[in-house]
Amino acid sequence: MGYITVRTPLRISFFGGGTDYPEYFMDKPAAVLGMAINRYIYINALRRPAFQSHEFTLAYSQLERVANISDIKHPALRVALEAFKHTHPLDMSTLANLPAQSGLGSSGSFMVGLINLLATLNNKPMTKLQIAQMAIDLERDKLKHVCGVQDQLHAAFGGLNFFYLTGGRTRISPVLMTADRLRYFLDSLVLVFTGQTRSAPQVLKEQMEATQSGSLDKDLARYYEMAQEGLKILEEDSPQTFIRSFGELMHEGWKRKRGFSDAMSNSAIDELYDEGRRRGAYGGKLCGAGGGGFLLFVVPPEKRQSFIRSFEPERILEVDLDMQGTTVLTYAQLPGENFTAAAAAPDALLVSSVA
Repeated sequence: MGYITVRTPLRISFFGGGTDYPEYFMDKPAAVLGMAINRYIYINALRRPAFQSHEFTLAYSQLERVANISDIKHPALRVALEAFKHTHPLDMSTLANLPAQSGLGSSGSFMVGLINLLATLNNKPMTKLQIAQMAIDLERDKLKHVCGVQDQLHAAFGGLNFFYLTGGRTRISPVLMTADRLRYFLDSLVLVFTGQTRSAPQVLKEQMEATQSGSLDKDLARYYEMAQEGLKILEEDSPQTFIRSFGELMHEGWKRKRGFSDAMSNSAIDELYDEGRRRGAYGGKLCGAGGGGFLLFVVPPEKRQSFIRSFEPERILEVDLDMQGTTVLTYAQLPGENFTAAAAAPDALLVSSVA
């Protein structure tokens, strides 16, 4: 009876969000710039002996005990188990550092971690790119989620990355910075909770309709440019000015995103954002689809602590960079069992379909 724990990071996105939908990038250039953070979703699984009465016990916000995969109510668990044709009895549980619907990509991270776990249990080695691809396919094609592809890519790979997307293909470019410069950048980032959560599909519906109609083409083209500009700022701008330049570019991006949909923000979020700017932030944005979750601010590192102290302590989330992506933390197996870490295969191929 093997036991396994998989840890998968959440993410923050800086630029390019909205261009990472196949409905857009299949015939237009697109890119996203973002990073995985040290806040995680954990999935645990334990193989059970076949003679036990229930084949699957699943503990998340609810508890399920079912004999057949088709009876599982949790849609992501059901489609992933079906995709792997997994039949062996299993106990599974999930834990998370942060609640769902916070704008940090929890849905994509969960699916990535689940695929990593099931691939490992079923002794089917997969690269991180393959894991991300499968997560995208299951979310979009099987679950019919209105979602892009950046959440799954950040969750799978970890790190601070620029993903170039066009024609149904993706290429990863890690952001190249010295350790001191990276530390200075990370010290400029502060997340402030808005006090509200939201359902991403509801917020995205209006935006997707506008994307498909072409009415957002001008804004999304500018978002693609801003992802490239943001990458250049991080890698090339003067050490004395790059934080300011990055924050001001994010401010421009937020103003554009704010106009995407009436559901993107509200008066309370706008007031909190304006307050962050008054307290010294160069710029920022609402994480994720909009409507709630966390505001990300870019603050001069030397003013970081005074900025943090000016808010209620429970609103602040200090984060760092995750470099590993989805990771098998623990696995144990009994004599006769044979399973290996799913993501152990090298990512030699960094170009693949993501449609």
